[in-house]
Amino acid sequence: MKFLDEAKVHLKAGDGGDGVVAFRREKYIEFGGPDGGNGGKGGDVLAEAVDGLNTLIDYRYAQHFRARKGGNGAGSDRTGAASDDVVLKVPVGTQILAEDRETLLADLTAVGQRVVLCRGGDGGFGNAHYKSSTNRAPRRADKGHPGEERSVWLRLKLIADAGLVGLPNAGKSTFLAAVSAARPKIADYPFTTLHPQLGVVRPDATTEFVLADIPGLIEGASEGAGLGDRFLGHIERCAVLLHLVDGTQADPARAYRTVRRELEGYGHDLADKPEIVALNKVDAITPQVRAARLKALSRAAGRPAMAVSGVAGEGVAEVLRALGAAIAEGRGG
Repeated sequence: MKFLDEAKVHLKAGDGGDGVVAFRREKYIEFGGPDGGNGGKGGDVLAEAVDGLNTLIDYRYAQHFRARKGGNGAGSDRTGAASDDVVLKVPVGTQILAEDRETLLADLTAVGQRVVLCRGGDGGFGNAHYKSSTNRAPRRADKGHPGEERSVWLRLKLIADAGLVGLPNAGKSTFLAAVSAARPKIADYPFTTLHPQLGVVRPDATTEFVLADIPGLIEGASEGAGLGDRFLGHIERCAVLLHLVDGTQADPARAYRTVRRELEGYGHDLADKPEIVALNKVDAITPQVRAARLKALSRAAGRPAMAVSGVAGEGVAEVLRALGAAIAEGRGG
């Protein structure tokens, strides 16, 4: 299934049914009178967060959703039937924005959470509604009220506890594959990860969390370089970031600062999140080089950097314990 994290849809709620003009004409009933019924309510358009979805691909080709009009009233004071609602099924973590792409209408963060996006119109009154002591035979009936209509943007921000960041080829996908059942694409060239990947990590019998891997950032990503920073929204909800730096490159401090600048340029308080810094691929360098690069990375980060190798498994357990502790602290657990 293809990954799509943003889609625009046009919505139209159902119009209300029309009221009718009718009069009783029954044998043996001395007095007749108006008995035209009211129209039924038009259907609403709602969005609901459901389990089992992690993409908005369904809304790439189906972009128009219209609820049906309510039923018209009828004689014998019969009210028209209300129309069924139209429900858009979206992944948990979907935000719904107005057409300006800035005004947040809803943020669906839990399974079963619902929001009404367009309300159906109320039905019009039939002539029985207007009967009074001074108006015994009203011939007035109203049209149904129009349903609401609008265009909205659906934007998916995946629900994850921890997020992986780093330059392309920092080993993020390898690390995710090593600690979870996720099987992301792994290759020896940049941008093997083209869209976010999720993996469930269980470091011990009592701890479980979701780890998100996003495409690598390069210098200028906040201005659109490479794949840009459009996928950073998927780690906005994370409690902690794991910043992996390739230990085989000569200047890990520069690599760290490059990613940090892009996080700061993106905004949304991403640069202020708790961060665990790790020098990756330490199995591919000598102990002397490892010590020097760990020292340089720790100085740049302003905190001790951890050593890890997703391929060899070295240091992985320690990193996962640190992530679990940071998540528990960030979630108040």
